[in-house]
Amino acid sequence: MQRQADVTAIVLAGGDPVDERLRASLPEAATVIAADSGLDQAERLGLHVDVVVGDFDSVDPQQLEAAERAGATIERHPAEKDFTDLELALRVARRRGATRVVVVGGWGGRIDHALANLLLLGASEFATLNVEAVGAGGRVVAVHDHVDLGGRQGDLVTLLAVGQPARGVRTEGLRYPLHGETLHPGSTRGVSNEMLGSRSRVEVEQGVLLAIVPTMEVA
Repeated sequence: MQRQADVTAIVLAGGDPVDERLRASLPEAATVIAADSGLDQAERLGLHVDVVVGDFDSVDPQQLEAAERAGATIERHPAEKDFTDLELALRVARRRGATRVVVVGGWGGRIDHALANLLLLGASEFATLNVEAVGAGGRVVAVHDHVDLGGRQGDLVTLLAVGQPARGVRTEGLRYPLHGETLHPGSTRGVSNEMLGSRSRVEVEQGVLLAIVPTMEVA
């Protein structure tokens, strides 16, 4: 039986501006969602936005009006809300049937926002979305079962357990292999591994890992 193709969404978050050259490496998306001031990233990358979501406390009102005139759906939430704009955007992606989500931005700025955004990638609520984030800080992929990472020989890869111990961790193509070990939240054992070639694989039997490639070349 033929595997159903991924439905990809790009979610644009605020934070530090991303490199304009990143646009060439982004997938063609079924849906482009801007989380509040993620509209800035859309303009920088030349992306047409389908949905803008948030409380709009940091977005340029003129940008928001322009996006609406261009056909974007506007989902406005009160400032006193229970979830961040990024989490609201991920929920929009799931509601629209996405099976893969690439988050652009969300790094830099307030440290609490940046940390919350990274932890959000590994939330069990979004396990079916195959979430990864790219930006000035590199690339972060949530690993709920396995992931194949592309890169170059010598690229660093850090594996961090999120929320609970990550059990049965196995790696291929990394200088310091893991053979079914357990990585605990807060442990630095998985920090600064190294790719032996252009491909590596990370598997986990139970729990969630964040696979972090802290540098990313932009062509």
